[in-house]
Amino acid sequence: MALNYSERRTSGILFHPTCLPGPYGVGDLGPIAHQWIETLAEAGQVWWQVLPIGPTGYGDSPYQSPSAFAGNLNLLSPELLVNDRLVSPEDARVCEHPDGPVPFETVIVAKRKLAEVACKRFHSGDVPELQAAYQAFLENEGWWANEYALFAAIKERFGGAPWWEWPKPVAMRETAALTPIATELAQTVEVHRFGQFLFDRQWKALRKHAAQFGIEILGDVPIYVAEDSADVWAQPDLYMLDNNRRPVVVAGVPPDYFSRTGQLWGNPIYDWDAHRETGYAWWTDRMRKALQLFDSVRIDHFRGIEGYWAVPAGDLTAEGGEWLSGPGADLLLALEENLGELPIVAEDLGVITPEVDALRERFALPGMRILQFAFGGAVELRFLPHRFEPNLVVYTGTHDNETTYGWFENRTELEKAQFFAYFPEAERDPVWTLIRAAWSSVARLALVPLQDLLNLGNEARLNSPGVATGNWRWRATAAQISDSKWVERLAEFGRVYERAKPDPTLRAAVRGQ
Repeated sequence: MALNYSERRTSGILFHPTCLPGPYGVGDLGPIAHQWIETLAEAGQVWWQVLPIGPTGYGDSPYQSPSAFAGNLNLLSPELLVNDRLVSPEDARVCEHPDGPVPFETVIVAKRKLAEVACKRFHSGDVPELQAAYQAFLENEGWWANEYALFAAIKERFGGAPWWEWPKPVAMRETAALTPIATELAQTVEVHRFGQFLFDRQWKALRKHAAQFGIEILGDVPIYVAEDSADVWAQPDLYMLDNNRRPVVVAGVPPDYFSRTGQLWGNPIYDWDAHRETGYAWWTDRMRKALQLFDSVRIDHFRGIEGYWAVPAGDLTAEGGEWLSGPGADLLLALEENLGELPIVAEDLGVITPEVDALRERFALPGMRILQFAFGGAVELRFLPHRFEPNLVVYTGTHDNETTYGWFENRTELEKAQFFAYFPEAERDPVWTLIRAAWSSVARLALVPLQDLLNLGNEARLNSPGVATGNWRWRATAAQISDSKWVERLAEFGRVYERAKPDPTLRAAVRGQ
């Protein structure tokens, strides 16, 4: 279903897979994720929105990935690997960790080791039934998986150092240096390549399960890639770099309601002229891959396609940047020509100009509205529900916001008074009042973070922009993700506001009838 061309009124839940409960320290793609799909159907939902599912980088952020194409091995399910006879139950138990915040430092090591065990078991010939599937993966995905696996293996070889700190001949991809190190690290390269096959296998199984229950997945594509990535290392000519392949300018945004000095992301910025000369081939490959993984995708920082904030490399804040023109319609037209209809959500938060709005509207892409911003924080009139148009996605808040309960607690008395004037019932239940406002609005898609359905405070906040540590670690409990109170209440909202018309046979299947 192409979200931006649909006339359906639908709804869904924003909840990243790492936040799922389970015995292995981090949410994964295994049985509990499959159960979550069934809970979404039970709640009458159509959409599951996730954050980027690639490998994480600096600060464990899914928005700083070392690859625009690879999957995150932290999401591998030990239980599914046991089912495939690739690891033993004893191997899986090495990954066990009590419930609670994600201990990334432990999880990363344990899941990497599990991928290595699985790879060895596979190549020993113990699981011949997967041979054909692995060969098909290499034929279809080898064009990126081989490069990423080599990058990941070399990065391990040099203690996790960023690629520009590797020996210069390797960093500069000189054949005389690259060939011998690839031979030396062949086994490690294969572990990472096989790990990507495992991720692909488990993700496809989850997608198939979702489709059986009428659940569609809304993915997330960050507009930029990390400097320390296989993408920049392998194709430096696509970015604005100097002779040493270091950024000339880096990405960010000017001062806004999140930060008085702006946000300095540090990502290298595309050389859009170079992309244009290739017919936007890399972007076409990237979006084609994303649309293989998801039913629709959100482009994070969509406004960077129309115009981007370029900060001189080395600046300590984003204040000294300047707006430069992006590819605009030229890129989107190329994507349409190569991929057809674009099922894209345009994240249009921040400094939005008439030109950005015009670009989004030209391609009929839904924008985003955050209800919290109507009454505190940004306080922009476009976030008020009575100003909405149908071709929008409305949220109570996103992964970058406070939970709605935490947001309400931190409002001034004046802000609360304005909130109550707009929603008198909010004095009794501010969180579900905002959820009802989203569901009752004219926006075609309404989304809510699970934390809001559970009425949780800022202890459950997933990310605080500008804060370097402590993000992305929150996890729900098993009781929370299946709590009948929010499930039944949200299903009722779907009926009342015509957002969910689930197939009765699916509902019966969920209940085991």
